[in-house]
Amino acid sequence: MGLLTLGSPLSWSETKKYAEHIRKHGILQFIHLYNKLKDRKNDYLKWGDEVEYTLVHLDDEKKEARLLLRGHEILTELRRKEDESAENLVTLWRPEFAAYMVEGTPGRPYGGLISHFNMVEANMRARKEEVKALLGPNEHILCITAFPRIGCPLFTHPEALPDPHNSASRSLFYPDEAIYQGHPRFKTLARNIRERRGEKVAMNLPIFRDSKTPKPFVEDFSSLGDDGEAARASLPDHVYLDAMGFGMGCCCLQMTFQAQDITEARYLYDQLTPLTPIVLAMSAATPVFRGYLTDVDCRWSVISGSVDDRTREERGLEPLKNDRFVINKSRYDTIDSYLSECSAPFNDIPLVYDEELLQMLLDAGIDETLGRHMAHLFIRDPVVLYGEKVDIDDEEDSDHFENIQSTNWQNMRFKPPPPNSSIGWRIEFRPTEIQLTEFENAAFVVFVVLLTRVIATFKLNFLMPISQVDANLRTAQNRDAVLRERFHFRQDLISCDSPLQAQECCGGRPCEQEGAKVALMSIDEIVNGKAGEFAGLIPLINSYLGTIEADVDTHCSIRQYLKFISLRASGRGHAVVGSALAGKLRTTARWIRDFVTQHPLYQQDSVVSSAINYDLVKLMVSGSGCIGNAVCRWPCRRATSTSPTSRTALAPRPSTRCRPRCWPTTLG
Repeated sequence: MGLLTLGSPLSWSETKKYAEHIRKHGILQFIHLYNKLKDRKNDYLKWGDEVEYTLVHLDDEKKEARLLLRGHEILTELRRKEDESAENLVTLWRPEFAAYMVEGTPGRPYGGLISHFNMVEANMRARKEEVKALLGPNEHILCITAFPRIGCPLFTHPEALPDPHNSASRSLFYPDEAIYQGHPRFKTLARNIRERRGEKVAMNLPIFRDSKTPKPFVEDFSSLGDDGEAARASLPDHVYLDAMGFGMGCCCLQMTFQAQDITEARYLYDQLTPLTPIVLAMSAATPVFRGYLTDVDCRWSVISGSVDDRTREERGLEPLKNDRFVINKSRYDTIDSYLSECSAPFNDIPLVYDEELLQMLLDAGIDETLGRHMAHLFIRDPVVLYGEKVDIDDEEDSDHFENIQSTNWQNMRFKPPPPNSSIGWRIEFRPTEIQLTEFENAAFVVFVVLLTRVIATFKLNFLMPISQVDANLRTAQNRDAVLRERFHFRQDLISCDSPLQAQECCGGRPCEQEGAKVALMSIDEIVNGKAGEFAGLIPLINSYLGTIEADVDTHCSIRQYLKFISLRASGRGHAVVGSALAGKLRTTARWIRDFVTQHPLYQQDSVVSSAINYDLVKLMVSGSGCIGNAVCRWPCRRATSTSPTSRTALAPRPSTRCRPRCWPTTLG
């Protein structure tokens, strides 16, 4: 969602005048927060998830499925209870970029009790039921990453037409009416990103080539009002997209964790980063864009391109003349550096940063690794600025810091505490694609949260050269990557601080390696292990679970979630007791592909027609053809509580110490 501030947004030409002011004062605000809170210790583990939902309208007479533009209206009702009282809320709701989206979170964070794992799915169900109660006939809520025919003619309800000459996006396909209308931030983002870039954003996805797909696949956009820009920007044999809405109009699942202090937050940020491509590949859910099957399974490159505000000079297409830097990535992409000083040797790609801002950070006592990270984020310009918020108190406000921090959308995010708040140092895990069912989404949340506990308890080391994380993220988007691709991954996970139990599970002794041992591995091997070579993430979690007590019902739920993750990683099916179901456990992307290509109306031409789309969305709404629940569940009492009580006692975890001698600098 990003920073939502009340006020009057400035145009790009006006915002640009204040860019240097915002950058410098944003850094001053971070310095103030850092010096005030750097010694804060022993915060309790808190965590939560954010689910972005899609609203759809089904016309059963016309056999049409469209995106429902009622987000603002529904959100107003959803937030009424929150506006009246912030006490004992089961859910919280926030706007997202698109008028057909709403974002829901638990009413309060989960904590350190293992029983909280048994509340995640129930709370997700409660969120969906809240929205359902506000929907009319033929209106539905879905957990789907990208609506298959987004950008096709008349894909919204009510109908809206693109305006390629006067709208915020200038899109040939995506109308302004599809952007959330309840806050000016979102339309301003679309306009200012386009104006700063100097042209429309452009994403090109390789077409999935079927037997009757045209060769070459080339589209003519002249009838849509193209002035030649789309013809120049589109590539042969690719599906062309031209608006922020194609990316920011996608939905995802994100998780946020509060660490006990800044040291643990930086440590977990680094250790989770190599896991982001693995989770992206396992959660792949986006094979269709603008009514075409593409040859990728994930949204990542689309959402990265959709907010790429770099000018031609910054993209290296023209010599630097008016801009300061050549910047290698969009502001939505993978991180460029680890945060802990111990991790710095693995920062093997050149980091572009503002030297003046770095010096400000160093002079304030911030170490160089963290300083470079911040100075790198702040090479970006603000893209939304409110006239009322230009001059603010740097010691009482952090809006300028959050302005740029929150518009660096990366696979991991390091989040300092807000000013004058009880909230601690946090990290956000951001790559996961949304799944169709609450069971699947809860499984990914529980899996990642448990990994944070395993990492912190066993003092594990997943670090590898950050260039290999970049390579993995690109690989993760390939069609059927979870089964077909191999990923760089570290095999020697234990550190000098790892307890004996971790050493036994990983099959080695700490500090015996001269360098990080990184190998190409399948996701099955990474998640489930490879005998004699790698323990596997699930066995590590199971080893950790053996050290803690859990009630029978929570234990049952966790086992189901981990079984699902294990099967998703391997692609193997699981026969349910009393059921004939068995076979492959597919990603959502593969399930959608199979549905489309096996549909009787499919013409083997890569086109997902309106009729196919209707049947697909209808099936998703009905819950039939279940991907997760049918192949993984066995009888188990489900949680009825949807949020932790305020009486929950949370125990702090042991502190995480940084020991450079344990993490070799040789990148073996």
